[in-house]
Amino acid sequence: MSLKSEEIIAILKPFVSEHKQNLVEEISRRRTRHITLVFEDIDKPHNISAVLRTAECMGIQDIHFIKNQNNYQVNPDITKGAAKWLTLYHHKDGASGIDNIKNTYDHLRSAGYKIYGTSLAKGAASLNDLDIGEKTAIVFGTEGTGISEEASKGADGLIQIPMKGFTESYNLSVSAAIILNTLIQNDSENWMLTDEERQDLTAEWYKRIVREADKILALKQ
Repeated sequence: MSLKSEEIIAILKPFVSEHKQNLVEEISRRRTRHITLVFEDIDKPHNISAVLRTAECMGIQDIHFIKNQNNYQVNPDITKGAAKWLTLYHHKDGASGIDNIKNTYDHLRSAGYKIYGTSLAKGAASLNDLDIGEKTAIVFGTEGTGISEEASKGADGLIQIPMKGFTESYNLSVSAAIILNTLIQNDSENWMLTDEERQDLTAEWYKRIVREADKILALKQ
């Protein structure tokens, strides 16, 4: 029988310092799932690790990976522990890359997200004009080729960062940082997690904080 979040919190709380308890409480109140990032088949792991660190600092909770050819691994030297506090989704079990994209998009839409792909193509809307009244997922591709044609066609729209120089694009980690910083300027209380989501997240964080948490919890089941 699996334990409920409130039961996990009650069991593990004595093993979490008061300072850490207060920090978890404070940070969970600033977390959001209104915006999420999606990375399609990323081929430069160090850039993604930098993005995870940035996203965590900005209060983003969920990150999605569409894995087709490449298998991303977290680089702890770059993330500085950020991945520990994030919820990472790995979409890789489809019969093909197209299936992985479709499964990811279906998952996001079922959770109420509008999906926007990043693109340098003519006709892509300016990031500054993006309406994020609804939950928003931003899709990134590789630095060499960007998102795939399938990911582009399946999105609800395409966006790009306004550019003023000769160079046509920023690198991945900088692009993600600019987009997140622009979008979170419009944050509101409606973006925050529900009480139930915060409780579930607190339970998950306690499990990551407490050494041998699984063994402690197993004794209570």
